[in-house]
Amino acid sequence: MSPLLLPAVVGDGAQVGVSADFSQDVFWVWLLKAVAIIVFLLTSVLVAIWFERKVVARMQVRPGPNVHGPFGLLQSLADAMKLLVKEDVTVKAADKLVYILAPMIAVFCSLLVFAVIPFGPEVSIFGVVTPLQLTDFPVAVLYILACASVGVYGIVLGGWSSSSTYPLLGGVRSTAQVISYELAMGLSLVSVFIMAGSMSTSQIVDSQTQVWWFLPLLPAFVIYLVSMVGETNRLPFDLPEAEGELVSGYMTEYSSMKFAWFFLAEYINMLNVSAVATTLFLGGWRAPFVPADSFLQQGWWPVLWFLAKVWFFMFLFVWIRGSVLRFRYDQFMKIGWKVLIPAALVWVVAVALVQAMRQLWDVDLRTMLFALAGLIVVGIVVSFLIPEKQPAPEPPADPEPFDPFRDGYPVPPLPGQVLPPSPRAQRRLAATATDADPAAALPSGPSGPETPQEVRGG
Repeated sequence: MSPLLLPAVVGDGAQVGVSADFSQDVFWVWLLKAVAIIVFLLTSVLVAIWFERKVVARMQVRPGPNVHGPFGLLQSLADAMKLLVKEDVTVKAADKLVYILAPMIAVFCSLLVFAVIPFGPEVSIFGVVTPLQLTDFPVAVLYILACASVGVYGIVLGGWSSSSTYPLLGGVRSTAQVISYELAMGLSLVSVFIMAGSMSTSQIVDSQTQVWWFLPLLPAFVIYLVSMVGETNRLPFDLPEAEGELVSGYMTEYSSMKFAWFFLAEYINMLNVSAVATTLFLGGWRAPFVPADSFLQQGWWPVLWFLAKVWFFMFLFVWIRGSVLRFRYDQFMKIGWKVLIPAALVWVVAVALVQAMRQLWDVDLRTMLFALAGLIVVGIVVSFLIPEKQPAPEPPADPEPFDPFRDGYPVPPLPGQVLPPSPRAQRRLAATATDADPAAALPSGPSGPETPQEVRGG
């Protein structure tokens, strides 16, 4: 049977996974893993920039990067070298220490997340058996959320320290954006903690040997997808750096490498949230439709599955950027506070109730999922059968006469408005009526039109 269709939990609660064993790690293994993560992230950012340009170019029917290197692969490297040698301008009115420290905070916090992301199972590195993960601990996911929260201080401080209007507005927007969307993101992950029985990343991956959590926790997965786009300030949620409104937002007064650090942090954060989604919802490094004892689930092969899932989410980022327009700020905040957070709260309560029922009555997860799906389908069908209440028709309002000279100057009529007849047209109509019936133009008396004899007095 396919591993995606088997129930992950049987009997009393969740099947708690086994945490990674780092007991054989030595100093040089830790150092090698840390350097490999940094190299992987920096290389992935260069590839991601090229990948985004190519995908958006295909969507817009244009070639994209195709000059520097094969298929334009060296274009990102050329842009990075340009930023390295570009003149570094510092704003005179800026708070110098915070102005320089802000992009460093953003980059360093983004580099910390991958420390707890498992790339694969245990492998042998120069004779040392170690998991493909730098470290892990019981609250690893909370550590990820903390790093993401602190990283936003780089954006906020960068906007404030520039002593400029547009960067300050971008920093304030970023503060409100992170508060709203990080709440929704954290609530969407709570249901994963309930089902997996742990907040350790390696244990969460191990708990998905039978079913990936995005299937039974689909609403939480959708909420996380929307939240991760808002968390990374990407279109259609790039309000802190909206080029059409704020020039470039918090990055307006930055140049050279300080600007490049902000740019680097944004793309690393995209990789971070993609890796978290892969680890918590898509089985981590586990291959789909492959038994656990297969060679595709052992050794270095799982790294390929992990990277394929991460780049699937990176493609989603680019696809959304090329397809969806930027939201207005009020729409953006309304989605976060009135849609995502209430939906995440309701879903957490529902998952907690389901887990309690399973522990009390020993109900199989697959049976319960089918029952819930049936109830949802029945509810949708019933909603279509209920007749829609028609609002009472409003009485037609009397049309206001249109005066083209009401504001002191002539205004053309809108559709549905009719210009009143002009005085010249009225005089022309009167002259026409006089020529046709001379008696109609004579003054009328009390009993009707007067004859010419009556007018002359005869």
